[in-house]
Amino acid sequence: MSTRKRIDSEATAESLHSAAIHLLRRLRHADAASGLNSARLSALSVIVFAGPITLGRLADAEQVRPPTMTRIVNALAAKSLVTKTASASDRRTIHLSATMKGKRLLLQARRRRIRSLARQIAILSPHEQKTLHRAVAILNSLAARPVTL
Repeated sequence: MSTRKRIDSEATAESLHSAAIHLLRRLRHADAASGLNSARLSALSVIVFAGPITLGRLADAEQVRPPTMTRIVNALAAKSLVTKTASASDRRTIHLSATMKGKRLLLQARRRRIRSLARQIAILSPHEQKTLHRAVAILNSLAARPVTL
């Protein structure tokens, strides 16, 4: 038997889950300046980076039901952040695209979040910053894998 202790993956997963939630909650404060709630900002992000996208695919991506997504998209459209276009082949299908105003708003919100997080990272020691940098690569690798239940 190895003299090194085996790391408990469940305990690590629980700690990582908790840390990620707390970190995202802290960053959410930077989002208030955008004037959008987190659901609308998240949907706008998907539209900006994956659009044009159908309402159904957006609802799937955001893991909400289509009626919920319709309300979110209508609020974004009312602020001129997205446009809705009926499909030429099936008028029931709506394609969503971000407007320039929507793209600017999202990119500004993202920059605020990144600046806020960068300020927190800058407080860490050089060793901690290097460790975190390596951990991000590992987290990206985990995120790219299929989810197993």
